[in-house]
Amino acid sequence: MSFSQESAEVVALKVLGWLAENEGMLILFMGASGAAASDLQTRAGDPIFLGSVLDFILMDDAWVIAACTACDLPFTALAPARAALPGGGEVSWT
Repeated sequence: MSFSQESAEVVALKVLGWLAENEGMLILFMGASGAAASDLQTRAGDPIFLGSVLDFILMDDAWVIAACTACDLPFTALAPARAALPGGGEVSWT
């Protein structure tokens, strides 16, 4: 599955909407990312911020499943969407 940056942003916006509707997850995201409640609206068009949304969800398989189920996305969609956003390239640890 391959994404353009634009289509990856659409996926991340769907996930951000899901986060905003789930208070517990939203609090975890804001704590982990340092984002403020106002950032959810003001930075929703920022591809770097959207990448941080997907980075957060990708930390836990249960979160991926929950987000994808709620957003009607395949479970395999988030990682390639993240890769299409700034900073999402493969990391080489060697």
